[in-house]
Amino acid sequence: MVPVSRRRFLGLAASATAVSALSGRLRAAWRPSPVRPPRADDCVVVSSANGLRTVAEARRLVLEERLRPVSAAVRAVGIVEADPDDMSVGYGGLPNEDGVVQLDSACMDGPTHNAGAVAALEGILHPARVAERVMDRTDHVLLVGEGAQRFALEQGFELQEMLTDAARKRWQQWLATRGEDDRLWPLDGSDPDDPMEMEEQRPWGTIHCSVRAPNGALGCCTTTSGLAFKIPGRVGDSPLVGCGLYCDDTVGSAGATGRGEAAILSGGSWLVVERMRAGDDPTEACLHALARVSEQTERAARWQPGLWRDGRPAFGLTFYAVRKDGAFGSASLLGRPHSRHFAVADGEGARIEESAILHVLGS
Repeated sequence: MVPVSRRRFLGLAASATAVSALSGRLRAAWRPSPVRPPRADDCVVVSSANGLRTVAEARRLVLEERLRPVSAAVRAVGIVEADPDDMSVGYGGLPNEDGVVQLDSACMDGPTHNAGAVAALEGILHPARVAERVMDRTDHVLLVGEGAQRFALEQGFELQEMLTDAARKRWQQWLATRGEDDRLWPLDGSDPDDPMEMEEQRPWGTIHCSVRAPNGALGCCTTTSGLAFKIPGRVGDSPLVGCGLYCDDTVGSAGATGRGEAAILSGGSWLVVERMRAGDDPTEACLHALARVSEQTERAARWQPGLWRDGRPAFGLTFYAVRKDGAFGSASLLGRPHSRHFAVADGEGARIEESAILHVLGS
């Protein structure tokens, strides 16, 4: 028998406690009704709830124009990037502290296991398409700031003003009311039982899109204007491979929207894919990653108490996933039953489905 040191014993005990707590959260999670079994010959697209048009277009691009999944995702999220009414992505996105719209985006191709990304990109309408050029025409993965903009211009993209009048008004309202601790989040005064209220005070938003072609090939894209009124140069999870998105053509594809720092610190999208590799269905994989985020946040709350309220994280985060065989799912960190949604398109059409919820509010 191999002797176990006291340090090793305590470490094993702590690990067992963490696993037990994580398992308890998974058992308490709310899950929607199961979806139909996947069809191996289907094209399946999943996206955040703001992507209903995106999933329909991505599926059309794969089936009718024979685009590879990653290119279909990039082109389809462009619908939201160009929509001035979506203040979380692209044109019309809410700016940083200085009133400048800085965009983050990444895409990943399953068959080649290659990726491209841009961060803190200014003045370009479709950052996802620039990220695709980084992937296809360079040996790099991530370009940032001035260098990303210069590359975009070299590739034929044109500069344009990204700040709309509506977004400028929101920024000016924020300037008039910002406090001394405005760089600390979540903000005091928000309702911990209403994550939408928290998001409204310091909104963020993103669109993720994962595509599975009928032959099983995978690709994904995530694009965002990031946390509203962020420190100039702040980069969230969206352009970081393994955080805001991840794709492995042998397993599946996943992405995230919500608090970027939590997705970064957990390596969340990578974890979702790895849980699918271990045998989880997509919804289970998303819930597992969120339980890990919850456990990490509870520990961090000793130093950042604003992150943890009433036995749960005080912020929102959602993961989306599609598996190699076409199974799909999504889960959100916080919400009431039937309150969190995602978009999906398959042989049954484009529609909104309910996301699973890890921490059920009001329970």
